[in-house]
Amino acid sequence: MKGIDLSRAFAADVVEPLLTRHLPELRHATARLGSGSDMLGLDDEISRDHDWGCRLTLLLPDADRARVESVHTVLEAELPAEYAGHPVRFPVTWNRTESHQVEVATVTDFAASRLGTRPSPGRELTTKGWLTVTGQGVLEVTAGAVFTDTTGELGPLRESLRWYPAEVDRFVLATAWIRIGMRMSFIGRTAERGQELQSRIISAALAGDLMELSYLVHRRWAPYAKWREALLPAKETLAEPLSRLLSAADWRVREQAVLDAAELLLKVQRENGRPGPETATARFFDRPFRTIADEVPFSLLAEVTDPGLKAIPYGVGAVGQWVDSDPLLSNPDNRAKLAAIYDNLTDGLTS
Repeated sequence: MKGIDLSRAFAADVVEPLLTRHLPELRHATARLGSGSDMLGLDDEISRDHDWGCRLTLLLPDADRARVESVHTVLEAELPAEYAGHPVRFPVTWNRTESHQVEVATVTDFAASRLGTRPSPGRELTTKGWLTVTGQGVLEVTAGAVFTDTTGELGPLRESLRWYPAEVDRFVLATAWIRIGMRMSFIGRTAERGQELQSRIISAALAGDLMELSYLVHRRWAPYAKWREALLPAKETLAEPLSRLLSAADWRVREQAVLDAAELLLKVQRENGRPGPETATARFFDRPFRTIADEVPFSLLAEVTDPGLKAIPYGVGAVGQWVDSDPLLSNPDNRAKLAAIYDNLTDGLTS
């Protein structure tokens, strides 16, 4: 049984009847949201060694925050010891006690705990809020399965997180192109100076950057590194140039692979309604190397009018584009603290 199916059955057979008996008037949503490979439907037998089992997310409308504790009390008293041969109370990596894993919160409190920023009453994030979320954080709110929902709030919230607002989209996408452009010419430069190992390391890093770019041009949130390839948009077309980039012995072949992937992704960018020139790459000064044409990010940044975004230094995008620390990026509280860096860069980003 996949974890998402276990959660669905657990909700239908145990939790929903329990709520009907004890709290019949309670407006709520039952879902499998939050962390875990099973939330993405990517769990297998190995996944069952930790944080897997009878997990459920039980959300209340924001107005019912005062009832969260009473729901906890009912669950603690009434949940059975096991369901379908699986323990209902078991330790997880963030709580080593034998506890039930039905997370109870209001819709907004749950979203804030995953995003690291709090949606407004209208379900919108601030510009700085959008820059401090990660794809994985958003997926933990939007990608899982919702089994029942009478809150009237969870659906609109998930819809509001479908993708960045248009100007933030352009800003983050431009940053991704800038990052690739600043490194692309190094493939040949390092190889020609006898640094073949460094050329290969840069090539591998660019393969990761191109995967990130694919998510952006397709308006898809990227999961954390373990599942990046599994959910990669346009995987069938990108697999060949990315494989060539990682395996070719000649730096010229690796550089051509970056060029080919970049052209594919620029075409998708234009097809999806964003600006972009006809070609993605240009010659790097008078040297025999290629780089990303300035027109690619410039065309995107030309559509950014938000003063806060325009005040951020060139090439500094969302936190996931300048932080490469899993402990920082995987912790919403830590990401929230990173927001202060934008204030230092821009004298206050408040839009």
